[in-house]
Amino acid sequence: MVLEKIKQENDIKELSQEELFLLADEIRDFLIQKISVTGGHLASNLGVVELTMALHLVFDLPKDKIVWDVGHQSYTHKILTGRQSGFDELRKYGGMSGFPKRKESDCDCFDTGHSSTSISAGLGYAMARQIKGGDYKVVSVVGDGAMTGGMAYEALNNASRIRSNFIIVLNDNNMSISENVGGLSRHLNSLRTTESYQEIKTGLANSLSRIPIYGEGLVRRLRKTKSGIKQLFLPGMLFENMGIMYLGPIDGHDILGMAKAFREAAKFQGPVLVHVMTKKGKGYLPAERHPARFHGTEPFEIETGLPKKKRVKANYTDVFSTVMYKLGGRDERIVALTAAMLDGTGLKRFHNKYPERFFDVGIAEEHMVTFAAGLAAAGLKPIVAVYSSFLQRAYDQILHDVCIQNLPVVFAVDRAGLVGSDGETHQGIFDISYLSSIPNMTILAPKNKWELSDMIKFAVDFPSPIAIRYPRGEAYDGLSDFRTPIVYGKSEIIYEESEIALIALGSMVKTAEKVWETLKKEGYPCTLINARFAKPLDEELLTRLSRQYKLIVTLEENVILGGFGEHITKFLCGGKTCRILNIAIPDNYVEHGNVEILRKEIGIDEVSIIERVKAELEQLG
Repeated sequence: MVLEKIKQENDIKELSQEELFLLADEIRDFLIQKISVTGGHLASNLGVVELTMALHLVFDLPKDKIVWDVGHQSYTHKILTGRQSGFDELRKYGGMSGFPKRKESDCDCFDTGHSSTSISAGLGYAMARQIKGGDYKVVSVVGDGAMTGGMAYEALNNASRIRSNFIIVLNDNNMSISENVGGLSRHLNSLRTTESYQEIKTGLANSLSRIPIYGEGLVRRLRKTKSGIKQLFLPGMLFENMGIMYLGPIDGHDILGMAKAFREAAKFQGPVLVHVMTKKGKGYLPAERHPARFHGTEPFEIETGLPKKKRVKANYTDVFSTVMYKLGGRDERIVALTAAMLDGTGLKRFHNKYPERFFDVGIAEEHMVTFAAGLAAAGLKPIVAVYSSFLQRAYDQILHDVCIQNLPVVFAVDRAGLVGSDGETHQGIFDISYLSSIPNMTILAPKNKWELSDMIKFAVDFPSPIAIRYPRGEAYDGLSDFRTPIVYGKSEIIYEESEIALIALGSMVKTAEKVWETLKKEGYPCTLINARFAKPLDEELLTRLSRQYKLIVTLEENVILGGFGEHITKFLCGGKTCRILNIAIPDNYVEHGNVEILRKEIGIDEVSIIERVKAELEQLG
């Protein structure tokens, strides 16, 4: 096998042409085999096999810098830098990350997980090289939808000012910009990369400008005419008009053609964009047919592409999907928004039934939130469905455009809490902290699937900004007998006894129920409370509990700083010593791995909580 010859970075340069073509096939087979077992991002990685190989043929790692956008497309890059063995533990706790990680390899020059960041980061490297006098090349690979994000255009605008080489590779898999125009653009691109073309342009303009009276006018007219013709025929004029050299479009599965284009791009003194056309999921028919389903996949059967583990119970996203579908038929004011996550957020059914009231804005969370604010100001009821870690990107818009105006926008915050295998960039463990700091914001979290349904209905009729945070994964169906109506700012008492009060929020109610049961058996009677609201606090109940109980324990799946428990402690204690134990995620980033393992490692699992409660009781005497 050719793949066996790849032991470390730059080994690919020693292969023959025939071996390169064999290697591409072997890498695809390797990815399909490994990801079918571990799960991971398959379709995007199958699409960039040849693109990655061409980059590694032309550039020298780790000296040269390749910055990957939406870093889940870096699997082939990891293979070509000697990390094949890491795929057996891909995205597992202690194993190899599914994203570029600087601490994992010198060939990973920038950590990426969210979209539309690579041009900004690459420009930083290029400018630092210019200031410090380095001689390395910088390549930013952007694509897989990242060009729908406004940050990419902000970076392009800034990149146009650089006067040293900076290469941007646009991986266009039909998710970012429109299809290209064919042979004429390729011919012109080939012509205009040569030094003679640049000299002819400059020389002609200089000669014409010297003609008395009419010279300057001829130059202006020539430029205007040339620009108009190029607008008709060249797909890259958007970039050219920004001051960025455009090359392409190029077949993204032609290794040698791309390598030639990258070598030409590396000669140019200034920013240059190489437009590469790829097919997402290439080489595996199920992924080609259903690229969204194989974007991030669970372990699957290779023969059919079907998941190995069949889901029996609905997850929280399924519950949200069903409720949205039903509410859409009852209230024509309801509109739904998402940022390139139609399937992931569960809005596909709503989209199919009410397409005129559904908006996918692309990977543009900031725009989405202000867009929703405009819809709300005009009298509609926008429901923004978004992952917790992606909502972070729109913090200013939530504060400035929604909450200052007190507009009734509903934020359905999916993947709140630990998400597992995607790691630090995707763990939804900060939303309580960053949302609770904003005036006019209300935050809820359901204990089970029925409460999520009730909270969405409550939120639709709520007159102010409101967020409902719910976790990834199977929806809890326990505590079904406890379904008291949602009342603003009020908690739900599930079991009431003496000594210890357990106040749990959202996903932690399930854990708290097990803690309650174990402590009761061991002679520590507890009251179990479903907080429901992270903001506002149920101040009346908290005041009563502080007078009645020996110990108050708060439980949440959010970082401790700025979290639910910290707010309770501040309310009850005011800086004084208080009988409160906050169970929360430590003030740190949480790496990738199985959620149950992560819970144990950070001390929010049942066993750890019981140990901490007992230790606290011993100190209290």
